[in-house]
Amino acid sequence: MVSIFWLALTYLIGAMPFGLLVAQVFCRIDPRKLGSKNTGATNVARTCGLKYGLLVLVLDILKGYLPVLTAMSFSHSTFFLSLTALAAVLGHMYSVFLYGKGGKGVATTIGVFLALVPKAILLALPVCIAIIFLTGYVSLGSIALVSFLPVVLVVTGQFKILPLSLVVMVFIFWKHRENIQRLVKGAENRIK
Repeated sequence: MVSIFWLALTYLIGAMPFGLLVAQVFCRIDPRKLGSKNTGATNVARTCGLKYGLLVLVLDILKGYLPVLTAMSFSHSTFFLSLTALAAVLGHMYSVFLYGKGGKGVATTIGVFLALVPKAILLALPVCIAIIFLTGYVSLGSIALVSFLPVVLVVTGQFKILPLSLVVMVFIFWKHRENIQRLVKGAENRIK
């Protein structure tokens, strides 16, 4: 019973639409109607300003990091911790507060893996950052991050978290399907 309550609470934390809240409070705009129409940090940075995008990034990372870190204080079950991580990411992607819509889940994914396997995510992040820096495509960097993370987990011998990374990768690819189509057509937006 406690486990179900924790997973539901984690989902609700993950579902908090920080991008929408920050944009409305500080810039009086709705990011769902501007730019990419996404509530994530990248669109908030484009439509509201870099400092607000960075604030959303930090908040979205924390809503993945804190629930998993807290769960680690009372459970050592890889399965339960993976479910907690997935609840946070899916909450962000399919928020009850946004009628089942949400962000792409990358920042929250960084947060959950930062809690679970900090070395692995810190090894995968430079690939993401380098690709964004070299190409200007946040979506390509995000896809690279979740694609490279399972490889890092295998190389570092952290096989217990591998199933979670593969499931999250599938969800993130799904949420980026329109970005992938635009990348193939050469029509994806670059960051400036």
